[in-house]
Order: sequence, then structure tokens, then C-alpha cells
Amino acid sequence: MTDYSPEEYSEYRLQRALETIKEVETHIEKEFWNTAVNRMYYACFYAVGALLIKYNVSPSTHSGVRQKFGQLFVKTGKISKTLAKHYTDLFEKRNKSDYNDFFDYDEDTVKSLLPPTIEFIDSIKELVEE
Repeated sequence: MTDYSPEEYSEYRLQRALETIKEVETHIEKEFWNTAVNRMYYACFYAVGALLIKYNVSPSTHSGVRQKFGQLFVKTGKISKTLAKHYTDLFEKRNKSDYNDFFDYDEDTVKSLLPPTIEFIDSIKELVEE
């Protein structure tokens, strides 16, 4: 197994985020609404992971990632509360669509989530690349 520096691992996670957000367009085009929500959440999750890794923070759970992100980047004003709320909203929507039977998002809901998701990832990317 190869050891990677925090910078290399952070860059890998950021690239994962950017690739994953591209997948969303295909899922929307194919009308896979729940999958699109899932991939939007994971794109944000990978981006936040890249940011935390850059600062040598490695939580082991999704909740831990969200908590550390809030503590280190939202409460300090480096990321807006509006964008942070969007990330939390995607987490909840992803859980609902992945784990609730007979639940499907619709086109309008999913398409409305994409612009703030892209904005969120762009904001994280700027912080990672500082």
C-alpha cells in the first residue's frame, strides 16, 4: 500500500467531488432523481473531506465530517451558513431517498438542488486550493 501525503489525498478527494458532480447531469438527463440527489450529496461530502484532510482532520463518520466542517469552517465564517445548510439538507435528502421505501424526488426538486451544490463545491475548492 502506498502512503499519500495529506496534499495528495486532499487533491484526490477534490477530483472525486468534481467527477461525481458531473455524474449528476447524466442522472438528471435519465430522470434518476434519487440517484442524482445521492450523487450531489456525495460530491459535497468528497469536497468537504478534501478540505478537512488538508487540515489533517480525519473524522470517521458522515456526522463527524459534518460536525468538524461546521466547527472549523462554518462557525469561523469561511463558508456561509446558507451553503452549509444546503450540505445538511442534501445529507437529509440523501438519507430519505436511500432508506425510505416508496419515496422518489421529482424533477423540479432535483434540478433546484444542482446550482447550490455546484456553488458549495466551488467554494470548498477555493479553500482547498488556497
